[in-house]
Amino acid sequence: MRLALKPLRAAWLASLLACGTGLLPVFAAAQGNEETGERSLPADPLGSPMWAYHAQRLFPSGEIVFDPSVKVQIPQIAENQREFPVTVDARALTGVVRIVVFADLNPIPVALEYEPLAAEPFIATRIKLDQRTPVRAAVLTREGTWHLAGQWIDAAGGGCSAPPVSRVRGDWAEHLGEMRAASWRSAEATRLRVAFRHPMDTGLVENIPEYALESLVVRGADGRELARMAIQASVAEDPAFTLILHETGETLAITGRDGAGLEFTGAVPPGGA
Repeated sequence: MRLALKPLRAAWLASLLACGTGLLPVFAAAQGNEETGERSLPADPLGSPMWAYHAQRLFPSGEIVFDPSVKVQIPQIAENQREFPVTVDARALTGVVRIVVFADLNPIPVALEYEPLAAEPFIATRIKLDQRTPVRAAVLTREGTWHLAGQWIDAAGGGCSAPPVSRVRGDWAEHLGEMRAASWRSAEATRLRVAFRHPMDTGLVENIPEYALESLVVRGADGRELARMAIQASVAEDPAFTLILHETGETLAITGRDGAGLEFTGAVPPGGA
């Protein structure tokens, strides 16, 4: 069932973090260095020059494992660096509490942090790429282990530093916050796809300050949070997300908030089987 929904005004909410994905099975705990205060990290199978920098900040504690059971589905080449599709499927793991998506060499490396509260550990979206870079997903499980996977992606560059298409056309304000959503119900879960009209300005274009959607929350009919997400400006313009929720057969309430204090809300009736 499909809806087109308009924005409402409300309060501001902040967000942060995101992660990466590794490909080879390297099982090594990250230990602390008592003299420097930094952790000893497992070797990066992708050989990224930014691995240690990001890992120290994104994974301050817990074991770090490069785990092929985390499936990161991405094209080999970024044909459009403004909209690079990324799908993370961690359903082979149990007890997933967080998924972080990031690109090592992006000026805004973290794209999003997802908490599948009453949902499957699965997310699909589109991000920007500013140059050739590893694209990763990091999955945190309940016992405190980070499971990583990912790969190098060739990109022409400029995805984060070029003005959004809607800014060039000049129609972004007319459609700001319009939401389109649809849900599809099966016997065991509900697949939800939701998209917003938003320029997702990175602040890296001259005379255009950073302005992005910063959070997304999905609630059930009883108001309980089913999934929530912190979003960064490196997510593509007009951001779209696909989630798989445990709950079925109920109306879903969706709330998005951006950095200007705008709130975008809508309700999605149960989808067809």
